[in-house]
Amino acid sequence: MKVALAQIDSVVGDLRGNSVKVLASLAEAGRRGARLAVFPEQTLGGYPALDLWEERGFDEANERALRALAKRVGSVAALVGFVSRNPGRAGKPVRNSAALLHRGRVVAVRHKTLLPTYDVFDEARYFEPARRSLPIAWGGRRLGVTICEDAWARDPTAERRLYETDPVAAQARAGADLLINLSASPYLRGKTATRRRLLSSHARRHGLPLLYCNLVGGNDEILFDGGSLAYDARGRLRARGAFAAPDLLVLDADSWEGATVAPEPDEIGQAGELLVMGIRDFARKCGLGTAFLGLSGGIDSAVVAGLAVRALGPGRVVGVSMPSAYSSRGSVRDAALLARNLGIEMRRVPIAGIYAAYLKAFGPGWGKGAPDLAEQNLQARARGAILMSLSNKTPRGFVLTTGNKSELAVGYCTLYGDMCGALAPLADAPKHLVYRLADWLNAAGEVVPRATIAKAPSAELAPGQKDQDDLPPYDAIDDALEAWVQARLSPARVAQAVGDRRVAETLLDRMDSSEFKRRQAPPSLKISAKAFGIGRRMPIAKAGWRARAGR
Repeated sequence: MKVALAQIDSVVGDLRGNSVKVLASLAEAGRRGARLAVFPEQTLGGYPALDLWEERGFDEANERALRALAKRVGSVAALVGFVSRNPGRAGKPVRNSAALLHRGRVVAVRHKTLLPTYDVFDEARYFEPARRSLPIAWGGRRLGVTICEDAWARDPTAERRLYETDPVAAQARAGADLLINLSASPYLRGKTATRRRLLSSHARRHGLPLLYCNLVGGNDEILFDGGSLAYDARGRLRARGAFAAPDLLVLDADSWEGATVAPEPDEIGQAGELLVMGIRDFARKCGLGTAFLGLSGGIDSAVVAGLAVRALGPGRVVGVSMPSAYSSRGSVRDAALLARNLGIEMRRVPIAGIYAAYLKAFGPGWGKGAPDLAEQNLQARARGAILMSLSNKTPRGFVLTTGNKSELAVGYCTLYGDMCGALAPLADAPKHLVYRLADWLNAAGEVVPRATIAKAPSAELAPGQKDQDDLPPYDAIDDALEAWVQARLSPARVAQAVGDRRVAETLLDRMDSSEFKRRQAPPSLKISAKAFGIGRRMPIAKAGWRARAGR
């Protein structure tokens, strides 16, 4: 039987537009000889719809859209995800469901069993789980349909199983002869390999072919990489969809005729392509036009500008140079060279006069000697106001912030200053990754100037200032960040990773005390297992319970 895996980019809430994408994929699948097309989790309403799932009428709109879509489905059947109402008198009012549509009618409906409640997921807040799910008899086959998390009962990277129930195994025991998983599995660095091991083990363990269709696209902070997969009954990879792009795989699930394996970028290339996709989809789905960002001559702003140009094109990116009395000639020159390399407009708005006016307005005690912390922050806030004002003056303009995860971790950023913006593309990229992304952008020729990469990082808010005047080395910050936030190791283990107990204690203190800033940061594009954002929920007001790093 020929099956199509249609990894589409569903827009949250766009029931009509998503249905149009389904119909277009069905038409192409039919031209290529498919009998069945499989779509991602929550095909019609988009994923994650969050509290839209609780809004009155959203479930009814999903079901109406499903019935309307079913009427237009002909000889090529469609397996689509949607929200269905729970007819029972107890439990959550809606379910995360999949429906098989064929020749004008809804043939069968199945529901998700395992509802994740970790990291960015909170599905138990919204959905009622399936208590039992049997294969769908259709087309001479028994389709073992599961939805996303249902396949993760045996996560090969987890220290312990999260679930007693294994829905994939249950489908196999009930007589399924083809396993199918509709998924909206977000990207994390290293996850593509984990997925392959997981799905291969299911196919091999049960001796059944397995088809996996994953969502593609960016929805707010969460990035879906596509990369749909097909395995034969021995667990061998037979097909893979495009990375970070819509795709339609058509293959024979018996002979594997037509199966192709799309190339997959290396880990840095994956991160770069996903960040580009995240910027593009955020702008497109929010109806935004021109992106503004500050060009300081530093590595972070250069990388964000390069990603933004790949996402939006040079005509929709404006760099703003905002030199102060402390900006070096080299930084101003590097910013101008970057703008030329990218072919973007660069505006120059010096802040020396604005800063002087602020100091005069505040009166005695301001502007004496080298700028203190308040006066440094004042410069950053002047720049934030300039960027926001320029974006407000431009129809559908918006600001991209340029801070990285290492800075955000230790609070080396200014509220209402460099944290101003609609989206923070690098807020889940530690400093060492930013340098790797610069090399990725430069792979086909210089985009980020070599001088920008080579020079020591500096906020240039005081004479001769360097980041390392105020911070431990970025390598130590990144080691602590990986150990404390990502791996959630003990303080003693963090100290071992950093190699210096006092430095580790300082970093942990700064990470804990900066939570109030992170709570007010713009949404970031999540590419790690634990990003600052909706997947990490730490209290702001808390007692110092943490053991010291050396104990």
